[in-house]
Amino acid sequence: MNRARSATVVAALLLGGCGVQPSGVTDAAEAPTGIAPGVTLYFLDQNGTLRPQQRRSGRLGTVAEAVTLLLYGPGQSGLRTGISPSESPRAEAVTTPGTIELRLPLAAGEVTPPGADQIVCTALATHIQSGGPARTTVRLIFTIPEPGSDTPRTCPLISPRAPGR
Repeated sequence: MNRARSATVVAALLLGGCGVQPSGVTDAAEAPTGIAPGVTLYFLDQNGTLRPQQRRSGRLGTVAEAVTLLLYGPGQSGLRTGISPSESPRAEAVTTPGTIELRLPLAAGEVTPPGADQIVCTALATHIQSGGPARTTVRLIFTIPEPGSDTPRTCPLISPRAPGR
């Protein structure tokens, strides 16, 4: 009886898969490689609106590297910046849960409000692309601060998703 029952179960399992038809090879998009082609920097267009620009660097890099690259300016892209040129454009970043603190080689007066958005959006975009949560704020630490210049900020173009992401 056990053999008959076992044979019935095996037959049922084999017949249960008969409704699935084999398919051929299908074309799809390229598989992700895990390697970013570059970093997204935020500059200003002729109307002063924030615009993302992909800089091909062969890798995503760190938040500090992305902001340092931003401080070098838009190059020949036709975009603008609200950040004064710096002799030593090297940013430092410290990331803790929920906050990125950026030490900048600039006085607060050398960065316009849209320029501050450029820095914040560039830092957050890199942080999120690296797997960090979107619910993160950025504090800008200037060499010469102004009242409120170190207030935690978010990017107006990057909206945080559900909690935890």
